Order: sequence, then C-alpha cells, then structure tokens
Amino acid sequence: MLLKLELQSNPEALCLVRATIERAAEVMHFQDAEARAIVRSVDEALANVMRHAYGGRLGLPIEMICHKLPGGEQKSAAGGIEILLADRGVPVKPATLKSRPLDEIRPGGLGLHFIRESMDEVEFSRKKGKNLLRMVKYLSPTPQAAASEGE
Repeated sequence: MLLKLELQSNPEALCLVRATIERAAEVMHFQDAEARAIVRSVDEALANVMRHAYGGRLGLPIEMICHKLPGGEQKSAAGGIEILLADRGVPVKPATLKSRPLDEIRPGGLGLHFIRESMDEVEFSRKKGKNLLRMVKYLSPTPQAAASEGE
C-alpha cells in the first residue's frame, strides 16, 4: 500500500486530497499530463460521492487507498497506481452511470466521461454495504525506456 486516507464528506477536504494525489503521482514518475488526469479523476470521483452518494451531507466517511502497482504486469511493464474509493452512501448501480452526450453544451455531467477517458481501468461495485470505485492508471514508458526497448 502506498497511501490510505480516511476523510469525511466535505468539499474543503478536496484540496488536500488533490495535493496528496499530485505528490504521489510525482513520486511515482507519472508525466505531468498523466498526473493531472489522475488528480482530476480522483477529485471528480470524490465530488460525485459527496454530491450523489451522500446527497451533499457533510461529515460522512470516505476512504481512499492507493496501491503502487509493480512493474512487469501484463498491461504495463512500468507499473502504475490503483486508487480505491469506498463510501457508505446511496447504492450505485453501475449500469445506470452514464455521462451526458458531449454535444450538449451545458455545465455538469461530464465528470464520469473525464474519469473514464483519463484512467486505464474504472470499475464500480458494491460490497458489504459500501460503494467501491477502483481506478487504475498505468505508467507510460518514458521516451528513453521506449527507445532502449527498440534497440
């Protein structure tokens, strides 16, 4: 395990989580654009938990666990990060989670789209009374590593 945070549903906590995830991505050597995508995905997912699962109520528990994925796995020889979010809010039905059409010009409704576009794996489930969201981002090979593989 790389990191475990226990927080309460409060939008004021999001800036702390963003800073923590940003630093974790930096330590793991994610490229800047990938690090921003990870931070944005976690921020959006937590905002959705607070807004939808908890209906805007403050002080309810959210748990975030980050695992460093070792290199050498099938999907990424470079490794990556797995982020698990757990809440006890209103049950989520994964089949009903849909982003609004991209051509509809209005605010809101694109967070899930951004999460799915930014992360390599996104899985929703419910176990033991908890909503679980698993997000994975694999490290992209660095230009030096990619060049040495071709030699």
